[in-house]
Amino acid sequence: MIQMEAIIEEVEGTYADKDSSENFDSITWNHPISEVLNALISKGMNIELLDEFDYSPYDCFRHTEEFEPGKFRIKHIGNKIPMVYSIVATKG
Repeated sequence: MIQMEAIIEEVEGTYADKDSSENFDSITWNHPISEVLNALISKGMNIELLDEFDYSPYDCFRHTEEFEPGKFRIKHIGNKIPMVYSIVATKG
């Protein structure tokens, strides 16, 4: 398994107010889809569906644009990467 390190960035603004003058360190982690799926499988879940979407329903990143109502992409990346995914699983 890949060991994911914390991503620490100095951020201005907040999730709720990107124009806020507040500065703080943001600590996040990226989790590969394999890590999520393998955790579900290890708990006896049957994966029935996995969908990826090239947009986010949330304006939660810097430099995003709303290209359709309720759909946001990072401007310089466009639709080149999945932004969110959904999994349907049942207990086996």
